[in-house]
Amino acid sequence: MSEKTVYQFRVENIKGTEVSMDAYKGKVLLIVNTASECGFTPQLKDLEELRQTFEGEKFEILAFPSNDFGQQEPLENEAIGKFCSINYHTKFSIFKKVKVRGPYAHPLFKFLSSKELNGKVSSTPRWNFHKFLVNSKGEVVDFFYPFTKPNTSRVKKKIQKLLSVTK
Repeated sequence: MSEKTVYQFRVENIKGTEVSMDAYKGKVLLIVNTASECGFTPQLKDLEELRQTFEGEKFEILAFPSNDFGQQEPLENEAIGKFCSINYHTKFSIFKKVKVRGPYAHPLFKFLSSKELNGKVSSTPRWNFHKFLVNSKGEVVDFFYPFTKPNTSRVKKKIQKLLSVTK
């Protein structure tokens, strides 16, 4: 992999439709691994608030459900979408359940987690709601541990700084 951007990857949305990550070119991204039965699950509400804060900006939240930690995502794809929508009124993009760590991790998450692959950040998810921040060029620039709520001033300032560069 010579290209060090997220645009080289393809993912599947919760309906099973393949999506090229280059559909997000020019946008700042917050990529998050999620689960519906985790102590951090209320962060889905915080993620939606963050989406609303930057609505109309070139910013997207991409949620990737995972069952890697404590078997806390028992639902399957469309059921996950319904759970998020009904309980947290989410409107951000949710993708097919994937593995986010280890040898069977989705290639996107291998890339996000490895400085050797992405050129900047080395941070393997250790639990649900690990967050990766990607700039408008598709480069991984930062990460936030699960205990960092997505709608904190720290996260918002970093997103705002990246958005100011894209204008």
